[in-house]
Amino acid sequence: MTEPLVQLRPAPVSRLPEWLRKGATHSESVTLLKRDLRRHHLHTVCESARCPNVHECFHRGAATFMILGNLCTRGCGFCAVPKGSPEKHEFALDPNEPENVARMAARMRLSYVVITSVNRDDLPDGGSAHFAQTVRQVRRALPEARVEVLTPDFCGDFEAVERVLQAGPHVFNHNLETVPRLYRRVRPQADYQQSLAVLWHVRRTHPAILTKSGIMVGLGEKQQEVQALLGDLRAVSVDVATIGQYLQPTRRNLPVAEYVRPAQFDSYREYGLSLGFRMVFAGPFVRSSYMAELAAEEASPV
Repeated sequence: MTEPLVQLRPAPVSRLPEWLRKGATHSESVTLLKRDLRRHHLHTVCESARCPNVHECFHRGAATFMILGNLCTRGCGFCAVPKGSPEKHEFALDPNEPENVARMAARMRLSYVVITSVNRDDLPDGGSAHFAQTVRQVRRALPEARVEVLTPDFCGDFEAVERVLQAGPHVFNHNLETVPRLYRRVRPQADYQQSLAVLWHVRRTHPAILTKSGIMVGLGEKQQEVQALLGDLRAVSVDVATIGQYLQPTRRNLPVAEYVRPAQFDSYREYGLSLGFRMVFAGPFVRSSYMAELAAEEASPV
């Protein structure tokens, strides 16, 4: 049963530093994309997680599809995606969702499709069969497109992970989100070592698939802890790391502990590259699926 999200005191009101001021892009293309998503009964993590890049990405015709519904069975302190428990909410899967995602991706003429999901700890397979079916439908509708999956940990069930992998994604992404010391506060229903094990399983069993993981900074981590985390990712041969600034999406979420300066992101990037990552995408507005096609292109072998 999902524990209710702890009520947190709002962070003291403070002005965003200059490097975090980003104007919204309002255009007809954004409105039309939102309309089409609703017509297909689809959700995006861009909207549900209140990503600061949502208008920019929608304006250029990009979106990250979020499947398995719009209610998550976990209560991570950083995330704005709606939470719920199976005892109190209707959690039935939409059988048309995989086909609708494929139709929408084809309508958008995507050459790179990113699919993520909420956590579905209420399902015996964690929703992995539904996830795999969505990947297959997209690959059938857009055979030339590359597909990136950003998956939950499936409670460490490697059979569930394998089910998604067998559907043929080109990139497998699973986020660590933060350093291990902060898991109890930031990601209480997850396990750091379990997430590393998921990534290592993908590398061992499907070496041709590009692996990827991301974290947020500004939650109270120390520089040495971020460096140690990057070392842990390289120890399981992850190819791409993404590092972005945590921004409090609602007053119910964790407050920002620090606004990390751009120079520190540059430092993390250089350190990660020195460890052997193919690509480290680091910056204040970087998110796990932001500019995902460019990150994958740069990280792919020549």
